[in-house]
This record gives sequence, C-alpha cells and structure tokens, in this order.
Amino acid sequence: MDLKRIELPDLRGRVSRGKLLSELTWLRVGGPADAFVQPTDIEDLAAFLKELSADIPVFPMGVGSNLIVRDGGLRAVVIRLGRGFNEITIEGDTVIAGAAALDAHVARRAADAGIDLTFLRTIPGSIGGAVRMNAGCYGSYTADVLVSARAVTRSGALVTLGPDELNFRYRQSDLDAGTVLVEVKMRGPKGDPDDLHARMEAQLKKRDETQPTKDRSAGSTFRNPAGFSSTGRADDVHDLKAWKLIQDAGMKGARRGGAQMSEKHANFLINTGGASASDLEGLGEDVRKKVYETSGVSLDWEIMRIGEPEGGENS
Repeated sequence: MDLKRIELPDLRGRVSRGKLLSELTWLRVGGPADAFVQPTDIEDLAAFLKELSADIPVFPMGVGSNLIVRDGGLRAVVIRLGRGFNEITIEGDTVIAGAAALDAHVARRAADAGIDLTFLRTIPGSIGGAVRMNAGCYGSYTADVLVSARAVTRSGALVTLGPDELNFRYRQSDLDAGTVLVEVKMRGPKGDPDDLHARMEAQLKKRDETQPTKDRSAGSTFRNPAGFSSTGRADDVHDLKAWKLIQDAGMKGARRGGAQMSEKHANFLINTGGASASDLEGLGEDVRKKVYETSGVSLDWEIMRIGEPEGGENS
C-alpha cells in the first residue's frame, strides 16, 4: 500500500508526505514516513483516527529518543503530538501532563510543587514514551507513580487506562499498537522542593560522569537481563547488567561504519557521524551475537527499531 498517494481524512493540524524521520530521531537516522501527522488537539486526533481506514498502519512517535528508523523509512501514518499535548498542571499531590511533555520538564514542575518524580529527570524523551515502556532508573519506575493515562485508540475512541490495563513490566506495557497516549496522571511522594531539585542536580552530575551525554545516542541500547535498572546505590550488583556483559565480551568501543558502542558506557550505541540505521542496528546485532557466544545470555533490544531497510520489505 502506497500511503503517499492515498487521500487521508481531514485534519486541523499538519500533514506532511515523505518526511525524513532522520530529522527527528536522536540518532539522526531514518528514511521517510509515507505520511506524518501532527494533530492540533485530542478532538482533532480522535476524529482523524476514526475516519482513517482500518487497514492503514499507525505509528505514534514521541521525540525519537529511543528509536532507530530503518533507512528505507516507514510505510505508515506517523503521528507526533506537539504543543497542544505538552501542558503540565498540578492538582494537590497529582501531576497531570500531556503525553508530549518532556520527562525532564515534568520532573522539574513536580519538584517545584514538592512532588517527588525526580527519577524522570535523567530519562530522555516524553512522558507518553515513559508510560509506553515503563521507563525508570534508580530503582523507580513509571508504574510506581502512574494513576491513569488517557489515550485515543486506533478506532478514534478516547479511553482511560489504569495500571491494571497497561500491565507494566520491566521496560514494557500492554498498550495496543496504534493507540496514542494523550495525557498522563501521576502521583509521587511529597518532598521539600529544594531537596528535590538538589537531588536532580546530583543525578544529572552522575549521569554526565558515566554516560556519553554529549554524543548522539538513544539511551540504553539493551535491556538488563537482570530484569531491573541500576539502583544507583553503592551496593548495586552488576551481574547480568547489559553494560557488564558487553564489556566482558570485548565489545565496548566496537565499531561498524559510523556506529560505535560508547567507550564511556558500553551499553550506549552512538552515531559518531554519518552512521546509517543499518550501521547502528548491525552493530547492535554484532554485540548480541558476541555476548551470547561469551556468556550464553541473549540481550533484548531496549531501543525500538521500526520500518524497512533500504530497498527491503517491512519489518
């Protein structure tokens, strides 16, 4: 199906054809999307999805922080939420954030109100993506603070989902493909605003010391086989941590084309300049193969990979 030539439902927002997704992903790779849609508000999104033919695939895209789009692009309607979906409001001990609000912004606004969502401060991406993948660090996860989320389904219905419906696991949830998160409600422990901001500053300092924050990366490349993120405590155990397995397999700093496993943190895949999506994904698969050969552990990708290779079929 060639979506570039299919007439799409009316939208008050913007529709682009053939937009290069490399312009939007943190790794700066990715071919074109057949259709790229930016709805104005929830009503605009719901009406569009309701009228969109059910056989047309939909991909909700956040800020591209945890994503490899393959070089052949994406045969789908890509939906990206913008300014109409990034408001953050505080109601008592509850934070209500549009799905496009950045995790860091949510953490800071919550801290201003004396609400502890500090773990979000160092997580790249938007709050909708944090819910979709149950993002977390330092022993805290989105599942721990989520009250509910509102979403527009593929059929255009606006629904409210609780933790039970989302069925959170480590770096996973049960959000249906094509369902677009639009708003998230969270509740965190109370804290002193100054203390919360100081804690976030310390977390940022630690992150900058241990992760390649100046390079083009997409955060952690592989999930920890241990099934949990680093706690950040001095007694943290590193057995079955992805970075340790990669380092022990001799793949820290490994290269393919313009792609490299970071010398600073072995579980960060970076674009050193001019890397293709094929370079990045291929290096990741090289790492998976070597880790399996040396440890018997099969690493699972944490970075989402979508689309088709150049000249290939949909994956």
